[in-house]
Amino acid sequence: MTLSDYLESHSSPVDASLSAIERWAHLHTAQPQMLCGPYMGRLLSLLCRTVRPHCAVEVGAYIGYSTCCVASSLDADATLHSFEVNDEYEGAIRRHLSDCHCADRVQLHIGDAKDQIPAVFPSEEAVVDFAFIDADKRNLRCYYDLLVPRMRRGALLLVDNVLWHEKVLDRELHHDTDTLAIHAFNEYVQHDPRVENLMLGVRDGIMICSVL
Repeated sequence: MTLSDYLESHSSPVDASLSAIERWAHLHTAQPQMLCGPYMGRLLSLLCRTVRPHCAVEVGAYIGYSTCCVASSLDADATLHSFEVNDEYEGAIRRHLSDCHCADRVQLHIGDAKDQIPAVFPSEEAVVDFAFIDADKRNLRCYYDLLVPRMRRGALLLVDNVLWHEKVLDRELHHDTDTLAIHAFNEYVQHDPRVENLMLGVRDGIMICSVL
């Protein structure tokens, strides 16, 4: 048994509808590994349920797995604003939200989040309680800087893939644009006085920030 197997076997099981989304991804997409996955999904659900956000944000929905994890953990009167740049995924996202019975808690925004976030939250008023970024790595800092001013004190912001297959550990060997962008983002967060941050070695690395 691997460490990953042991961890998953001692964590609460995922809902059958989420398992169905994972199977669908393996059957119908070229990159099923882009799903946040069951272990990360459980972390998202647990943290979201603990925070009990009234307003949540997701940047990068892909086919809706993480969207369902967050939305299904929200109170009935809460809203998740999910931003996805690829309009080809819209049908799958909406179908999976319906299958997970949480579509009524999600406002799906198709388009570039760099434009969509200021349009949805134009005043930079602190209204967001929980956020998850799992989008293109070269724009992580842009999404982060758009969200942090719009988040309440004590709000949680999570960023996926901050280890990038551990390439960030050896940037002389791995000096591609994505690796360097992720490392620069990690350094930026580390020195950002607006947040308290903790990097976890979960899956491909996740940065958890609490807004101060």
